[in-house]
Amino acid sequence: MTAQLTLTVRHTPSALDSRRGVVRLHREVLDALGLRAWDAVRLTGARISAALAAPSHDGGSPGVALLDDVTMANLGVTEGAEVVVAPCEVAAARSVTVSGSRLARLSLSGHTLRLALIGKVLTVGDAVSLLPQDLAPPPGADTSAVRGQLSRAIGATWTSELLTVTGTDPAGPVAVGQSTVVSWRDEVTRDDGADPATQPPAARAEATPTAVGAQQDAAEQPPPLADLAGAREAARRLREWLDLAFHRPDLLARLGTSQRLGVLLSGPEGVGKATLVRAVARAEDVTVVTLAAPTLAVLEPHAAADRLTEAVRRAEAAEPAALLLITDIDAALPASQPPPVATVLLEELRAALGRPGLAVVATSAHPESVDPRLRSLDLLDRELTLALPDTGTRTELLRILLRDTPVEPGIDLGAVAEKAPGFVAADLVALRRDAALRAALRHRDGESDPRIRQQDLLDALESVRPISMSSSDTLATGGLSLDDVGDMAEVKQSLTETVLWPLRYPDSFARLGVAPPRGVLIYGPPGNGKTFLVRALAGTGALNVFAVKGAELMDKWVGESERAVRELFRRAAEAAPSLIFLDEVDALAPRRGQSADSGVADRVVAALLTELDGVEPVRDVVVLGATNRPELVDPALLRPGRLERLVYVPPPDAAARAAILRASARNTPLAPDVDLGQLASTLDGYSAADCAALIREAALTAMRESLEAAEVSAAHLAKARDAVRPSLDPQQLATLEAYASTRR
Repeated sequence: MTAQLTLTVRHTPSALDSRRGVVRLHREVLDALGLRAWDAVRLTGARISAALAAPSHDGGSPGVALLDDVTMANLGVTEGAEVVVAPCEVAAARSVTVSGSRLARLSLSGHTLRLALIGKVLTVGDAVSLLPQDLAPPPGADTSAVRGQLSRAIGATWTSELLTVTGTDPAGPVAVGQSTVVSWRDEVTRDDGADPATQPPAARAEATPTAVGAQQDAAEQPPPLADLAGAREAARRLREWLDLAFHRPDLLARLGTSQRLGVLLSGPEGVGKATLVRAVARAEDVTVVTLAAPTLAVLEPHAAADRLTEAVRRAEAAEPAALLLITDIDAALPASQPPPVATVLLEELRAALGRPGLAVVATSAHPESVDPRLRSLDLLDRELTLALPDTGTRTELLRILLRDTPVEPGIDLGAVAEKAPGFVAADLVALRRDAALRAALRHRDGESDPRIRQQDLLDALESVRPISMSSSDTLATGGLSLDDVGDMAEVKQSLTETVLWPLRYPDSFARLGVAPPRGVLIYGPPGNGKTFLVRALAGTGALNVFAVKGAELMDKWVGESERAVRELFRRAAEAAPSLIFLDEVDALAPRRGQSADSGVADRVVAALLTELDGVEPVRDVVVLGATNRPELVDPALLRPGRLERLVYVPPPDAAARAAILRASARNTPLAPDVDLGQLASTLDGYSAADCAALIREAALTAMRESLEAAEVSAAHLAKARDAVRPSLDPQQLATLEAYASTRR
């Protein structure tokens, strides 16, 4: 029987391991499984995957497996879950097929893909990054050269690209080697090791990204207009514009206007902008020619201009009318530091819009980052915006996506949609895929009539992360709710009224004619669970949380800090309902005029005030600040309409300390002589963090006496008190109490 161990999943703290498909194990675990460093292991969570095993950098814990975020997603597990680790036989791959983003498909040849994947262990259905396996590169691998090729092909975003393994030969876990043929799914990829630039002109023309894009446009079947949940109004307006421009130009001429049609379509990533354009064009019998702007951004100026010219010519040749769709236009025409070729591209677009029977639609997830010249009257003078789906729209999208999928009767899609704030159409497609994988695992023994259950969808929510929350400054709730917070009744009630009520009961506020609170400041001594409260609050309200440390938005360059604040609020609005958590807000928004940082802090405060109650007020976004020094926060930020509710988190009393000790010792076996209530009464000056550290130190004390220790005794706790001392400062407590008394 193959040896296997069940370990607890922890996210790797090493940035070097990020997205590398590596699992770090304690050396004792490697020995127990008969593994050497960089052998392959089979991992079993909600689904089965494979990875490379390596020893932990600092020894680690024998019961813990350190995984990167991509591997955790492949397994369908979150931090704290259990995973079964076993040795794994890996075959050399003869061929591998993958799928990926349009940018990757258009930019990368099979040869470049193989170089990026050499040395990695792949399983069908897994996601894999383009980051080369450089932690223990195979012999002959030149990872620095591969990085250069990827950077030149895709640009600065190549490190965030993810591919999906769609097929391997042979089946099962495989390792990519020098002789492996790697290709895109459903495409014949030239993989003779030659760079596309050195191929004959005919071969290059046959495999140009624009030609591939044309084939894909012809193959993709957009949904009917009735299935565009949440975008029907935008689709109606775009259809009217196309009808007038292509079918009734004489009417426009008689009314003294031009048939020229240029549209900028904006909306969050993954919301379905390109899908909407293709669906409307199909309904109007208009040919769509697609051009990915990021591919222009990574080309030389002449090549970029030629690529756009070729796309325009293909659109001109289409009958009876054509629409040039340029996706992610901000990549080629950015507002800040536009490249010299931007002027040439704008002139080419202006000339294209002057031709009859040709319209231009450009999409962008960041309309504020688009070159303002693009919005001139003779270019893209009309704008449409797609909003983030609300709960009702998400429910309808799920119904449409699962319409042809076998599901169990009685599934409450509304309950699933309610637990998916910030999810766009692309996220819901990923949710369906993950739920189907879970159902397939359950029915893999040949059960008849496989169906997706509601629990499959709910479990998939734990592993599918919405695109709007793909950055690293998000706060995981860990499944917490306010019910997990002991004591603090007044604090929890205040936070519920300020944060959750506006999002849950907007009709009540409208009925009473009052605006909901926009923000709250929680303050108190360090270590008393302010961040824990925020996580519990987000878990209770099913909110997306954007966590920002006070100093993270500070930048010495003029305008960069203000831009970061605007970007933070924009992303929060796209992921609504959401919570912006400003930790250490006294460092982010100190009293103006008292800092010696060339005015950076003053500008950040001004940007915050503008975002909180500016011309465009935030909706379904609540701002929550936390600090140990409330008297240092700029008073303008604390007036009504901003962080208007101040909530004091006092140090725990004896009853609260007892509850914290019991919660911390929930999984720790205690000897009969341990009385946590009596111990709590003697811990004056201990914060919540101190109480949790006391239990942890007592367990370590027991382990120091014997690694076979089965329980923690009162003696261990007494000895732990010598190492864990109270951290609450009486003088700071008195200052905070005095401040709180003036705010009651």
